[in-house]
Amino acid sequence: MTYKNLVNNVLRRLRETEVSSDGSVQNNAYSKLIGDLVNDAKNTVENAWDWSALRTTLTVTTQANVFNYALTGSGNSIKELNVLNDTTNVVMSYQSANWFDEKYLIQDVITGSPEYFTYNGVNSSGDTLIDVYPKPDGVYALRFNCVLRNVPLSDDDDTLKIPSMPVIHLAVALAARERGETGGTSTAEYFKMADTYLSDAIAQDAGRHPEELIFYTP
Repeated sequence: MTYKNLVNNVLRRLRETEVSSDGSVQNNAYSKLIGDLVNDAKNTVENAWDWSALRTTLTVTTQANVFNYALTGSGNSIKELNVLNDTTNVVMSYQSANWFDEKYLIQDVITGSPEYFTYNGVNSSGDTLIDVYPKPDGVYALRFNCVLRNVPLSDDDDTLKIPSMPVIHLAVALAARERGETGGTSTAEYFKMADTYLSDAIAQDAGRHPEELIFYTP
């Protein structure tokens, strides 16, 4: 669903005038406010679950004697699911920044096939930086299977990737709270409806990843 469609879905439920087919969300002060609330709702829903639609794989190709790399296209909202050294068929493990400091600054540095990684800030483009260890001695393909939350919707034709109904109904609840009256439905009821749509959407999507809902004890 596009950004304009989302805004119009919210406006209709508030008994407000929709953005016209040849108009833009940005042309009207109230539709711009609803657009902001749609993005607030989108962020909340995106953070509520690791949605299938947000899952992707980022690839890093190492170079000899270089241990710091950018996850191009990741932004600063990545959550890794697993990390693989695809060249040597090894599942890489996360280690803390302190662990990496000891390996690179205190101990003798080992070179070889990377088996560990850690996060190390962002670059000038806003993409997440990682360090790997051992320091690569050649070319290795590292695969980051991850969840990427999207940037805010801004253009009318920007498309929402996650389920739309939880976003729409949460935006309606936020708008109803903002203006203080709803013409029949209380703000608390709107939030309850939004929670129901969200829980139903999560339950449906979670069926594609049942292993992630199993709790293992050591």
